[in-house]
Amino acid sequence: MQIFRRLTRYRGAIDFTQFEEPIRAELFSAERLEQHAQSLATAQTVTKDPADERALGPRVRENGRVLHEAHTLIGNAARQRRTITPAAEWLLDNFHVVEDQLRDIREHLPASYYRKLPKLAEGHLRGYPRVYGLAWAIVAHTDSRFDAAWLVGFVRAYQRVQPLTIGELWAVPISLRIVLVENLRRLAVRIVGSQIARQGADKFVDELLPDTGTRPSDLIDRAIHSLNSAALWPAFAVQLVQRLRYQTAGTPALLEWLNREPALGDGSTDEIVHAQHAGQAAANLTVRNLITSMRAIAAFDWRTFFEEVSLVDATLRQHAGYGAMDFKTRDRYRHAIEELARGSACSEIEVAAAAIARTRPQPADTQRPTTQSRLQDPGLYLVAEGRRALERALG
Repeated sequence: MQIFRRLTRYRGAIDFTQFEEPIRAELFSAERLEQHAQSLATAQTVTKDPADERALGPRVRENGRVLHEAHTLIGNAARQRRTITPAAEWLLDNFHVVEDQLRDIREHLPASYYRKLPKLAEGHLRGYPRVYGLAWAIVAHTDSRFDAAWLVGFVRAYQRVQPLTIGELWAVPISLRIVLVENLRRLAVRIVGSQIARQGADKFVDELLPDTGTRPSDLIDRAIHSLNSAALWPAFAVQLVQRLRYQTAGTPALLEWLNREPALGDGSTDEIVHAQHAGQAAANLTVRNLITSMRAIAAFDWRTFFEEVSLVDATLRQHAGYGAMDFKTRDRYRHAIEELARGSACSEIEVAAAAIARTRPQPADTQRPTTQSRLQDPGLYLVAEGRRALERALG
């Protein structure tokens, strides 16, 4: 009977033998990350066709199911006193952090808000929000490590080429959460898959031990038929090598066969052991970064971030009194700008500039100082009786 099939029969619809590559690329410095942001802004185009839109919700829900199942399987292994990796321990000990992220994503990404976000016209993330593409790039080139200063620099650099909307800037934290959860799902599948493979190898060796008279060819046949997943083969082979080195009864022939096995590539068993351990160390680091970043994102002041990077906010701050207003008032002005931009052919920055232009005093104005002061408030044209005139001017 195939060991993997027997060990994974209970897992239901979730397949822990199908691996997707982690979201991990070349690590960049802060300066290189900003250069990449500008290249990304130049390359990315936004689609105008609503039919191109792809929903993130189903994938996020599936990620939640996979992570819950992985957490259960790792917990079962730990209770059975099986060896689990440091990455698995991180997931097991901090799963409440993951659950908080999943809950925040459900609460803060309603369908109506998602529809308003500009979507990418091409690339592997075609149809997904442009801001999701930004988050993906940041996570990939920082190995999932959240650094607020680097994020501010990245977004500012991107906007030197292509401005982001108010809605997109507010969607940065939720997009980061979604990408982090996606990356954790990919690593969790590998963690559990490797765990299943090691169990399979242990079971194979345990069943082998009583057969002191087993022929080498029979051992090899048994090893071949124990496998039903190429993805799990490296972890299975490494565990097999480590166990068989301390056994007898025909195991030299099996080790020799492992060294010739095409699945190992051109390397020896020693090399695949080294590669497996290196991959495990990389996974440990990335999972630690993911959990730490999730905590940091939850604690970060995103209102300050928004006002630091928003080009609309920078435009409104040309009015001397804008910065002295409370956050709620400033946010009301920005919401009005979003509405006006959606109802006209103007960008949000152009709407903000038009409102500011109307606040500048004219030499011929003869109004009383109190009236003049009110005319110089952009809110008069964004949320009060001056709005109709601004709407007409914007078309």
